[in-house]
Amino acid sequence: MTDALKRLSEEGVAIWLDDLSRKRITSGNLAELIDQQHVVGVTTNPTIFQKAISQGDGYDQQLSDLAARKVTVEEAIRMITTADVRDAADILRPVFDATDGQDGRVSIEVDPRLAHNTKATVAEAKQLAWLVDRPNTLIKIPATQAGLPAIAETIGLGISVNVTLIFSLKRYRAVMDAYLTGLEKAKERGLDLSKIHSVASFFVSRVDTEIDKRLDGIGTDEAKALRGKAAVANARLAYQAYEEVFSSDRWSALENAGANKQRPLWASTGVKDPAYPATLYVDGLVAPNTVNTMPEATLEATEAQAEITGNAIAGTYEQARADLDALEKLGISYDDVVQVLEDEGVEKFEASWIDLLKSTQAELERLAPSEG
Repeated sequence: MTDALKRLSEEGVAIWLDDLSRKRITSGNLAELIDQQHVVGVTTNPTIFQKAISQGDGYDQQLSDLAARKVTVEEAIRMITTADVRDAADILRPVFDATDGQDGRVSIEVDPRLAHNTKATVAEAKQLAWLVDRPNTLIKIPATQAGLPAIAETIGLGISVNVTLIFSLKRYRAVMDAYLTGLEKAKERGLDLSKIHSVASFFVSRVDTEIDKRLDGIGTDEAKALRGKAAVANARLAYQAYEEVFSSDRWSALENAGANKQRPLWASTGVKDPAYPATLYVDGLVAPNTVNTMPEATLEATEAQAEITGNAIAGTYEQARADLDALEKLGISYDDVVQVLEDEGVEKFEASWIDLLKSTQAELERLAPSEG
């Protein structure tokens, strides 16, 4: 078996696992992935936790204790999820120390129901950072319109952030602007900028899913020829934007003060269409100073079959722009696609959170001690 994961790491791509559960922690599986599969970080979201808590009995003891204390279901969820993130952060701490804080990170998301409330998002970010109480945590904040000032304020408080649910190039530039604004706030407050880290989670596969559906509706040979091209093109142009922003004079002033670049993170990298290679969103997005967060199936596929041949983004910008322009000529509105995806993304995480509330409430009731 070729060591594609090792080569990917050597090309400057940090491999993070897009999954977490109590079982993965206690079984030693996470430690094994770090030791053997070059995994150097973990991302979570409401869907991941809903799945973890609803399967098996790994959370029964903690749920039983929480039920005995008669805590609210919201408090129970936060106690459970922050415990997992804290334990995962401890397992990844050696990576964090070895990379001077760049990797060894575990992400936890603010309540997705707060996605359109700036003030509540900042308050939740502060609470999560306090609850987990580990330097290698990233607080995930969605890149909604209301999320942008929340990102700037949270970074300005010295809290490291994973900005999530980014689909459009325009919004990605706004996210980078919010990060720089946050660093400027932190600098004014006298905080150590070298301790603040951030990634910007640019979603990939969902772009193809939505655009391919529209291309299939058109049904011409010209439309069919563009299937599976939009997501990689979009991400490559995001990397172009990253290169521009982090070579600007504004950035240089912050870098001279010790600031770290906000790395692009390729999210939603599991292939949704079985007609595509399982590593489509890995092979085509190899570039220095990036992160690729993978579901375990994508991690395994990358190890088994990825072709890592160096930087896959350099020199592709003209073709990437041409691919997106071709979609517009067919009547597919980029702006409409990315807005639909953002709205759906928030709705899906809200739905998962509500499912998590319901299933956790049922578990609390099942495990509640009898009165008397």
